[in-house]
Amino acid sequence: MSEFWLISAPGDKENLQALERMNTVTSKSNLSYNTKFAIPDFKVGTLDSLVGLSDELGKLDNFAESLIKRMAQSVVEVMEDAKGKVQENLLANGVDLTSFVTHFEWDMAKYPAKQPLVTVVDTLTKQLTQIETDLKSRTATYNTLKINLENLEKKSMGNLFTRTLSDIVNKDDFVLDSEYLITLLVIVPKPSYTQWQRTYESLSDMVVPRSTKLIAEDHEGGLFTVTLFRRVIDDFKAKAKENKFMVREFYFDEKEMNREREEMTRLLSDKKQQYGPLLRWLKVNFSEASIAWVHIKALRVFVESVLRSLPPAPLLITSARPLGQLGPFPNSRHLTVTSAHSPGFQSCLCHRPSVTLQTAVVWTRCRPSTWGPEMCVPTGVF
Repeated sequence: MSEFWLISAPGDKENLQALERMNTVTSKSNLSYNTKFAIPDFKVGTLDSLVGLSDELGKLDNFAESLIKRMAQSVVEVMEDAKGKVQENLLANGVDLTSFVTHFEWDMAKYPAKQPLVTVVDTLTKQLTQIETDLKSRTATYNTLKINLENLEKKSMGNLFTRTLSDIVNKDDFVLDSEYLITLLVIVPKPSYTQWQRTYESLSDMVVPRSTKLIAEDHEGGLFTVTLFRRVIDDFKAKAKENKFMVREFYFDEKEMNREREEMTRLLSDKKQQYGPLLRWLKVNFSEASIAWVHIKALRVFVESVLRSLPPAPLLITSARPLGQLGPFPNSRHLTVTSAHSPGFQSCLCHRPSVTLQTAVVWTRCRPSTWGPEMCVPTGVF
């Protein structure tokens, strides 16, 4: 996992000196590796609009994060048979999230900086809302199909007492359409095979001699057929039970068994047809949502910085990658940042985006030229 802090601090015209000072501050204690996180100049608008955007961006940030987690989990579930390839489908613009953050460039085509900030945020909100709507619809359809298939597959599991027999028996195993005769299925424990063969004909009157046949086995026992007259069914069942032979209630219905087989074939085919398109959609839209999320982070740090530096002053925004255990920022003991993901998300990072974004505003009321370790006092954290 890679963790990043987006840090805003007073800048200068080109931000070269500010970045150098930032690197000096963090390198002394080997805190982080810093890269410039370039964002354009936005139309700031009024103070009231900035305050409103601050609240709205906080909610949108949480929404985007939650959406990305759900999409990542959906990729894991869809790729249940190829989990080793999950990470290659969790990319942003074709690269892993670490590379995307460290080489971040504002997408002017999708989110024009010349538009008011309110418009940019509205565009991001609509984009993510549409992705969430499509995610719910597509995954619901796939999951319903998957559940139906699993339910059918479960019928083929278990022991001979409970599992479906449609894939075991066939028409030739039974005497059908007879007014007097019927074929029963009997489950015999493996240690009792010899006893069954020796005694089944005498368990009741009117049992057809040499009519038994072993048609299936599991680890507990075998499934045998036996043919007898209908009038002695109850007597045969009672005597069989006394000898620990269990008669399995079963009626051979060829149409019903064919329907089950056809349903299984159809569900397998439908799942295979939906797998590819759904995975491609998840891959594309995970990328889109991740890109949008980083843009939201950039907007948050920009808006919070402007609110703390009115009138607007030059900004340096960097992505800082902590080196080892991140201690306190120099002379900033109050700098506490809430993680961008929950502990549950953190524990499953092998199946989730491999980057954490944390954001902080480091701002002083002094002139940018005097910014340094001794003046680095945070006035806002989010």
